[in-house]
Amino acid sequence: MSFGFDASTGATIWAIIGLLIFLGIIVYFGVPKMVTKAIDGRIAQIEKELAEAEALRAEAKALLADYQTRRENAEKEAEDIVAAAREEAFRLTADAKASLEAMIVRRTKSVEDKIAQAEAQAVSEVRSRSADLAVEAARVLLTQQMAEKGDALVAQAIKDVGDRLN
Repeated sequence: MSFGFDASTGATIWAIIGLLIFLGIIVYFGVPKMVTKAIDGRIAQIEKELAEAEALRAEAKALLADYQTRRENAEKEAEDIVAAAREEAFRLTADAKASLEAMIVRRTKSVEDKIAQAEAQAVSEVRSRSADLAVEAARVLLTQQMAEKGDALVAQAIKDVGDRLN
């Protein structure tokens, strides 16, 4: 049954009929009333939140005034603390200067003692190294002499032993 319409016009008509049926069902079940009720509830909630916000604003103004008073008092107290701190800083600076001078004297003495100790240790090490070098030189010299005159020295030693035994 086309009723003399083409396919797209027929589909459009059936879509409109379906839409009207759908809207009728929505109205029948009271959806507009539910939406209105939900919107009214949301409006009431927003009005309540606005009233709370106004109360909070008034409370915030009171707190701001209180904090400004506290800030002014704190600034006065801070100025007093800064003045006392300056006085203490000058006193501590003088103490620290005296303490630093005493420490410098102690450190200088300590460094001089360490330098003297290091010098003594260096002299001792030089002497020890010199002795080691002398022993090594003697060993090298004896090794060379034994290589050159070893046979003659052995023969002379045997002759000396023989003379002493007779």
